[in-house]
Amino acid sequence: MLTITTATEFDFPIIRKIAYETWPVTYGNILSETQLNYMLGNFYSDATLQNNFKKKNHQFLLIADESGVLGFASYEHQYQQNQVTRLHKLYVQPQAQGKGAGKQLLDEVERLAQEQQQKSVSLNVNKFNNAYTFYLKNGYEKIGEIDIPIGDGFLMEDFVMEKML
Repeated sequence: MLTITTATEFDFPIIRKIAYETWPVTYGNILSETQLNYMLGNFYSDATLQNNFKKKNHQFLLIADESGVLGFASYEHQYQQNQVTRLHKLYVQPQAQGKGAGKQLLDEVERLAQEQQQKSVSLNVNKFNNAYTFYLKNGYEKIGEIDIPIGDGFLMEDFVMEKML
């Protein structure tokens, strides 16, 4: 049985651990090792996680079974002062993928968005990430493409997706 809980600052080490275990599998054939390490270091440092949590108002969810935490999601209501919930991150450990954990996290973010009377959930996904088809199957539509410079000459090359609620 899978359970979802709200994460706190004390859960940052497990969030970081999951990211460091998941990203090489997810992005290993998409990004260079240098870019992968750069992004992990920047996106999952204590300072960045604290800033996302305290200043940017990101909420974090954990999903677990009897063996422990399998994945996490982060989201933000009222994204850019609109009635939109932004899904910033959703990662499930490779050995747990295909067991419904990602779908349950996504469903929970959507439920929380509806509870807050948001009109949609939006997200970015790497153009070459298999998660793109996961989001399509769950009712998300590609509404654009964006290249985001992140420093050191690296780009995030993403599809912008949205699901109306």
